[in-house]
Amino acid sequence: MGTGTGTETEVEAGAGAVAEAGARAEAGARASAAVVPEAGAGLVAQASPRRSPAPGTAPAPDPEPDQEPAPEPAPHPDSAHATALSGGTGGADTLAPLVDTVMDALARGARRRGGPIAPGRPGEVAATVSEVFGGPTAVTGAEALDRLTELLAHGSADPADASCAAHLHCPPLAVAVAADLAVSALNPSQDSWDQAPAATALETLLLQELAGLVGYEPEHAAGVLTSGGTESNLMGLMLARDRVLGAASGRQIELTGVPGTGTDHAPGPRPQPRSRLRPRILASAAAHFSVQRAAALLGLGEDAVLPVPVDHQLRMDTEALAAALDGCAERGELPVAVVATAGTTDTGAIDPLRACAALAAEHGAWLHVDAAYGGGALLSDRLAPLLDGLALADSVSLDWHKLGWQPAAAGVFLVRRSETYASLARRAVYLNPADDEEAGYPSLLGLSLRTTRRADAFKIAVTLRTLGRAGLGRLVDACRDLAVAGARAVADHPRLELHSEPVLTAFLFRYLPKPEPEPERQADTANAPADTAEAQREYGARCDAVNAALRRRLLREGSAVVGRTELPGEGPGRVRLKLTLLNPHTTAAEVERLLHAVVTAGRAEEGAR
Repeated sequence: MGTGTGTETEVEAGAGAVAEAGARAEAGARASAAVVPEAGAGLVAQASPRRSPAPGTAPAPDPEPDQEPAPEPAPHPDSAHATALSGGTGGADTLAPLVDTVMDALARGARRRGGPIAPGRPGEVAATVSEVFGGPTAVTGAEALDRLTELLAHGSADPADASCAAHLHCPPLAVAVAADLAVSALNPSQDSWDQAPAATALETLLLQELAGLVGYEPEHAAGVLTSGGTESNLMGLMLARDRVLGAASGRQIELTGVPGTGTDHAPGPRPQPRSRLRPRILASAAAHFSVQRAAALLGLGEDAVLPVPVDHQLRMDTEALAAALDGCAERGELPVAVVATAGTTDTGAIDPLRACAALAAEHGAWLHVDAAYGGGALLSDRLAPLLDGLALADSVSLDWHKLGWQPAAAGVFLVRRSETYASLARRAVYLNPADDEEAGYPSLLGLSLRTTRRADAFKIAVTLRTLGRAGLGRLVDACRDLAVAGARAVADHPRLELHSEPVLTAFLFRYLPKPEPEPERQADTANAPADTAEAQREYGARCDAVNAALRRRLLREGSAVVGRTELPGEGPGRVRLKLTLLNPHTTAAEVERLLHAVVTAGRAEEGAR
C-alpha cells in the first residue's frame, strides 16, 4: 500500500461521513449502549443490585433533603475477612462482602470527584494521599480497604467521563472487569501448566484466533499476552536482532552477545577480529519512544534507531525509508528491522504497511508493526482496510487495553512464523521439564520474557465471546464517528485550528490566541520578510505557552483532561492539544462542550498574561 493508497482508503473509511458526523456519532453511541449494558453492566447489576449506573454517565449527585438518602456504606470487613483467602470452595463467600465494600467506596469516591478528575494541584493530591496513608492519622485495620478505595476513586482520572480524553486510556467494559475479578481471585500463573491448566489452553486458543484476525495462518503463527506495547515492541526487536544480526554475523546472538560489545573474535587457534556490523533499526519520526528504549535494552544503543521523516499526517514517508535503507547499504550498516506504526499515539496515523514490507524484504530486514492502537481497527469492517498489509509483518504488537476496552494489561505479541521464536525458548526443570512436555503437558514459558504471568487472556476471551467482533466493531465505529464530529467542530471554530483529519479516534488541534498588536514601524521593504518571520516565531511561541497553560488550568479546575504533544521538527509553534476518544457512549454534543471548555480556558490564559 503506497502513501496515496492509504489516504484513499481513509477517505473511503470515513471522510465521506463528515457531513453527518454528529448524527452518526450519537447513533453509534446509542448502538453501542444497546450492546454493553446487556453484556457488561447487567453482570454488575446481578452482583450488586443496589445500583447500576448506565455506562459512560456521570456519577449520581448527592440526594436533596427531600429525596431518599443514599445507601449506607457497607460494613467494614472484620479481621476474619481481612485474613481470609479468595480461593478454595469458600473463597467466593469470603470475597463477597469485601467486594461490596469496594463497590460502595468506589461510588463515594466518584461522587466526591464529581467529574473527569479531582480539582487541585499535584502537591495537594500528594498531601491528601499522605494524610490517609502515611500521616499520623493514617487509616489502619478494617477501614483500610474502604478508605483507600474511596481515596483512589476520588483521586483518579475517570476515562468514562466525556471530558477525560487525553490518552489511550480506555474506560474498560464492565464485563471485562468482572472477568478480571475472577482472574484476581483464582490467581493462575501462566509460567507452567500445573498452575493454570484451563488458562494455558484458553490463551493458546485465543492467540490462534487473534493471529487469524491479523491475517496470519494460525497453525504457523505464535504469540503471547504481554504487559503492553512496550514489552511487545521489545520482543519484536529482540527476535529481529537475533535472526537478522545472527545470520549476518554467524553468531547465536542470545548466547554470545551483540558483535562489538565485548571480545569479538572468530573462533580458531589464532582468533581474528570479525568485521563489525553496525546494526540499524529504522522507524518513523512519530514512532513510539519504546523503540529507542528497546534498542538500548538490546545492547544496540538508542543511536542505532534511524528516524525516518513523516508527512503532515505523521505517516512514514516511504521514499525517505527507501533512501535510508539504501544509505545503510552504502555505509556497510545492517538494517536489522523496520518498525512500521499502525496507529501513532498522537494522530492515529498508519504507515503504508505494504510498501514498508516490500522495502524491508528487499533489504533483508525484519518488519515489526506496532499496532498497539491501530490494531483495534481490525474489529471494524469500515476501518479494517486501513491495515492492509499487516499480515506481511514478521511480528505485530496489539493492545486490547486501548481500542479494545480491557482493563490493563491486555497486550498481545504475535509472530507470523513460530520458528522465529526460537531464541526465546527456555527450559526450567521446575516449570517445564522435557518429560512433562513429552507426556502432553504444554508450557508457555518459552513464549514470554516474564516468568510469573497473569492470565490476562481470560478477560479478552470473555469479551470476545460476549460481544463478538461485530459488537466490538460497533464500539470502534462509534468512537471514530465521535472523532470525525469533534474534528469538524474544531474546524468550524474561529479560535481553534485542526492539524489533520482523524484516521482512527484521535486528532490534534490548538487554541489560537489573538495576535499581539504590532508596533508601528517605518516602511522598510528590505526588512519586511525578516520581520514577518520573526513575528511568526513570536506568535508560535505564544501559542505554545497558552496551549500548554490552558491544559494545566483545566486540570487544576478538575473540568477536563486534554492531551498535549508536539509536532516533529524544531522551533516554536509545535505544541498541540489532543483528544483521544475511546468512550463509545460519549455524544458529539459532549465533545463540543469539551472544546468550548478549551476555548474558555484559552481566553482565561490570554487574560492572565
